[in-house]
Amino acid sequence: MQRAQRASDNAALDAAVVVGNALHRPVVACFVLVPSYPAANLRHYRFMVDGLADVARCLSRRGVSLIVRHGEAAWEVAALASEVGAALVVGDENPLREPEHWRRRLAERLTVPFWSVDADVVVPTGLLGKEQYAARTIRPRLHRQLQWCLAPTPEPRARVEWRRPRAVRGLDPGPGLLDHLDLDRRAAPVQGLVPGPTAARRRLRTFIRAGLAGYAAGRNHPEIDLTSRLSPYLHFGHLGPREVARAVGEADAPAADRSAFLEQVVVRRELAVNFVRFNPRYDSLEGCERWAIGTLRRHQDDIREWNYGEQLEAADTHDPLWNAAQRQLMATGWMHGYVRMYWAKKILEWTGSPEEAFAVAIALNDRYELDGRDPNGYAGIAWAIGGKHDRPWPPARPIFGNIRYMSFGSTSRKFDSRAYIDRWARR
Repeated sequence: MQRAQRASDNAALDAAVVVGNALHRPVVACFVLVPSYPAANLRHYRFMVDGLADVARCLSRRGVSLIVRHGEAAWEVAALASEVGAALVVGDENPLREPEHWRRRLAERLTVPFWSVDADVVVPTGLLGKEQYAARTIRPRLHRQLQWCLAPTPEPRARVEWRRPRAVRGLDPGPGLLDHLDLDRRAAPVQGLVPGPTAARRRLRTFIRAGLAGYAAGRNHPEIDLTSRLSPYLHFGHLGPREVARAVGEADAPAADRSAFLEQVVVRRELAVNFVRFNPRYDSLEGCERWAIGTLRRHQDDIREWNYGEQLEAADTHDPLWNAAQRQLMATGWMHGYVRMYWAKKILEWTGSPEEAFAVAIALNDRYELDGRDPNGYAGIAWAIGGKHDRPWPPARPIFGNIRYMSFGSTSRKFDSRAYIDRWARR
C-alpha cells in the first residue's frame, strides 16, 4: 500500500481480499516509510504519517492488518512477504519514476506472484495505451469507459484473521514514525488540515453540500474559493477518485456544476496521469511538444525586464498577485488552480531560460504543495511553461513565443484580484 492509502475505493485492496478469501488466507497491508523520497519534506511526511492511524482503523473494519516499516521499499515488502509466507503480493500502481522503480525491484526479489493494480484513477491508465495529445483526445476515450468503471463494486471483508507473530516487526502508525527520518524542514507542516480517509470523506461531503452548486461559475475565482480542496487527499490516496466521481455525479446540484467538476477530477486529472505514465521526461521541458520547445528556444535570448532568483521563494517580486499566490502556497500547502497557471507563466517570464523556469517551478511546487510530486503538478507546469496539452497562440510574444500568455492586467480583471491580494498580503 503506497499510493492508495485507504480502505475504500481501493481496487488493489479489493483484489487482495478476494484472493485471500478464495485461498483461505489472511490479508496484510504493508506501508513502507521511505526515508528520502525525492523532494518530500516535513510538510508532506507530517500529513502522510498523521493519516496512517486512521488508515489502520479503516483497514481493520475490513479485517485487514496494517504493518508499517521504515527503509527501502522493495526490500521491506519482499522481506515481509517472506516472513509471513505470503502466497501473493498485490501493489497499487504509481506512474512516477521513483515508485515504479520500487515495483520493478520488488518484482525481481519476490518468489511469489506480484500483481499491480491501477487504483488511483477512474479508468485504468493502461487501457489508453499511449500518451494523449490533449483533453479533447482523451475525453471521448475516458467517457466510453465511464459507465462500467464507475459501477459500484463489492468491498469484501477479509474472512481470515491474521495473528501477527512476534518475529514480524512493525512500527506503530503514529507521530513517532518521523523520529526515524532526517527531514528537510524548509516547509513547515500545514496547520488546521486534518489528514486521513475519514477527514477526506468529511471534506467531500462538505463540498457537495456547500460548494458544488455554483462551481462552474465560481471555480476560477480565487477570492471566493469554491474549489473542493480535495487535492491533498487525492494525492496521498486518502480518498479515491471513483468515490469522488460517483458522489458528485449523484449529488443534488445543477448538471452544469456536476459536469464542470467531473471534467476536472476525471478528464483533466487522468490526462495528467496519462502524461506521466507514457512520457518519461514528464518533469522537464523535453517532455513538451516540439512546437513549444522550438518557439521557446527561438525566444530564449529575449530581454527580460525582471530576472528573479531567491526573491521567488520569498514572494518578493514587483507583482502583488504573484506574491499573494506564492504566500498562499507557503502558508497553506495549496494554491488556487487559476492563479497557479499565472504563477508558473510568470516564472517563465522572470527567469533566464525555459529550462530554468521549468526547474524552478517544479522545485517550488514540490516543496510547498501538499499535492506536490504529483502528475497534476507536472502536467500543470508543462502546460503553463511548455505548452503541453495546449496549442500555439499567435502572434509570437517576447520570451513566450507562441506559448499562451497571461498578464497581470488581464488576469486581475477576471476576478476580484484586490480581495485575493489583500487576503494574502505579507503578515
